[in-house]
Amino acid sequence: MSRTLSVAAFSAALLVPAAALAHHGWSSYDIDKVIRHTARLSDVVWGNPHGSAKVGYQGRTWGVVPAPVARMQSRGLTREMLISGRPVTLEGYPRVDGSSEMRVERITVDGKTVELR
Repeated sequence: MSRTLSVAAFSAALLVPAAALAHHGWSSYDIDKVIRHTARLSDVVWGNPHGSAKVGYQGRTWGVVPAPVARMQSRGLTREMLISGRPVTLEGYPRVDGSSEMRVERITVDGKTVELR
C-alpha cells in the first residue's frame, strides 16, 4: 500500500511543473504598450484557468486572455455579457514575443466597464 502511495505522489509531483510551464506568465506581456480596441468577440470560451476569445486587430486575429472566471463574475462580468458577436472595448497588453495575443486589463461591454486585475 505504501509503495502505491509513493508512486502516486511521485507521479503527481512530476505533473505540477509541466502544468506550470504550460501556462504563460503575466511577464510575457508588455505593460508599456497599452492596446485599446473595440471589436466584436469571436470564439469565446468561458473557463478556467481563465477564459479566452478572439478579436480582429491590425489586420490579424488576436487571442484575448481575460481574468479567471471567478474574478470576472465577482466584478460583475457574466458569461451572458461575453458572447461571440458582441462588440466590446478591450484595454490590455500585447505579448512581448510579438504573437497576436493580448492580456485584458479592463473590458467595456454594453456601457459597463469592468476592471479585471
